[in-house]
Amino acid sequence: MTKTITVLGSTNIDKVIKVPRFAKSGETLKTNSHIVEAMGGKGLNQVVAAARSNAKTIILTKVGKEFNIEKNMKVKNLVTSNVMRSEKEQTGQAYITVSEETGDNIIHIYGGANIDITPVDVLKNEEVIKNSDFIIAQLEIPIDAVIEAFKIAKKYGVKTILNPAPMPEKSGLPEELLQNTDMITPNEHETYLLTGIQADNFDNLIRNANYYFNDGIKQVIITLGARGSFYMNANGENGIVPIIDSKVVDTTAAGDTFIGAMATRLNHDMSNLKESMEYATAASSITVSRNGAQPSIPSESEVLVVLGRNMEVFNNAKNQLVKH
Repeated sequence: MTKTITVLGSTNIDKVIKVPRFAKSGETLKTNSHIVEAMGGKGLNQVVAAARSNAKTIILTKVGKEFNIEKNMKVKNLVTSNVMRSEKEQTGQAYITVSEETGDNIIHIYGGANIDITPVDVLKNEEVIKNSDFIIAQLEIPIDAVIEAFKIAKKYGVKTILNPAPMPEKSGLPEELLQNTDMITPNEHETYLLTGIQADNFDNLIRNANYYFNDGIKQVIITLGARGSFYMNANGENGIVPIIDSKVVDTTAAGDTFIGAMATRLNHDMSNLKESMEYATAASSITVSRNGAQPSIPSESEVLVVLGRNMEVFNNAKNQLVKH
């Protein structure tokens, strides 16, 4: 049976420029790169990743009056009939600088219509959430809208996945949000901001996970960049899923691809977390080898080929990390 995955989140128009390396403070650095525009935003990226892995996906997002939904969101398996329009804001925009030296990126975001999403908007889409298997949300939209969506999901037994990015550096996350979250997926920096515990070794990763379990969260994934991703559930099952080596061209949307792809493989009780993460890792390895956000996200058939070639990598993984 095909899963229905709803993503509540951001839609941005990405403006990408490549530079030889990141400039230092006060430095002017020339580049021969043209500015490339493409669709992005953490919400839309995650939706596209799920849709390209053949799940029925619904996006709950808000765009400006100028946005062409048919042109910019035309993706197989993606339902766009619940996209909302802001009366006062333009579509969100992201300004992305990519280092040709490392493939890493620096992103500055203008929220625009994304920050105009309200709990009332979410309530109008209660039926959509009710009829989903999973709902995924991030923090490029107002937290009160995410809380409302997760409360609705909990009422109907829909599983909630929180990607706490970008992480509010000073305020942390409301208890009401954490208490309505089934799975949380921070990276190593975000989890430190939340818990105050470094993610630098296996023992500390378990301590991080226990912090979330105390809030009632049942499943924890902490992504660790080149060191792979850590998982643990409230029953104590844990481990490390290593990365698949690939030539890194552009890391934009790698994390979003991971989350969207993983959800398409996840059982409703989340009992197959490790296997779902392995599929997601294969998807992300393809994303980082290509330019752009949405254009870099792979199809299911591409992911399955890479996954098949790299099962030995996962089967031989050890549950240990080296401090860096």
